[in-house]
Amino acid sequence: MNSSNNANNYPLLASPHVQLYGTVDDAMYASFKDQVAAAPAEGPLIFSITTLGGDPEMARAMGDTVRLLREYTGRETLFLGKVAVYSAGATFMSAFPVDKRFLTRGSRLMIHERLMNSTIQLSGPLNTLAPVLLAKLNEIQDSIRIQDEGFAALVEGSRVTLEELKAKAPSNWYVEAEEARELGLVLDLI
Repeated sequence: MNSSNNANNYPLLASPHVQLYGTVDDAMYASFKDQVAAAPAEGPLIFSITTLGGDPEMARAMGDTVRLLREYTGRETLFLGKVAVYSAGATFMSAFPVDKRFLTRGSRLMIHERLMNSTIQLSGPLNTLAPVLLAKLNEIQDSIRIQDEGFAALVEGSRVTLEELKAKAPSNWYVEAEEARELGLVLDLI
């Protein structure tokens, strides 16, 4: 499908109710909450984002709000990614069903594994050291479970398998808008 004039097919996307840009962090979450509160009480809600990434937990929190809105009110929620939907932006996108996701032409997704930077300091009696290591291992294992849940939501309903995504994610998978549409990660481009 030629997307050069495709915007006419999706007039609601012209004026998103919630427009997010910049780093996904506490400030974006606060802006998100304010914009959702100020949005119309009826009809579809349109969310747009442009981000190079940030805090995946803030993205998950925003996504959970979208899911709860959809489940409790039955309202349609649409996602529009603009220019860059990287990292935590893709995590936010995963909260929307694939048939409710759109990208602007020329946009890119970037999907990668969660990152962790940590130093473990071992000091003290030997019997106190194993619990420190076990606590860090538990943190890593739970983070992997959370990551895999997000990956599964991102590819659900698309032509990308979870195994394919997990194979590409360690090396930062960049997906151009056209490819995202071909793979069924988004419904269409505008």
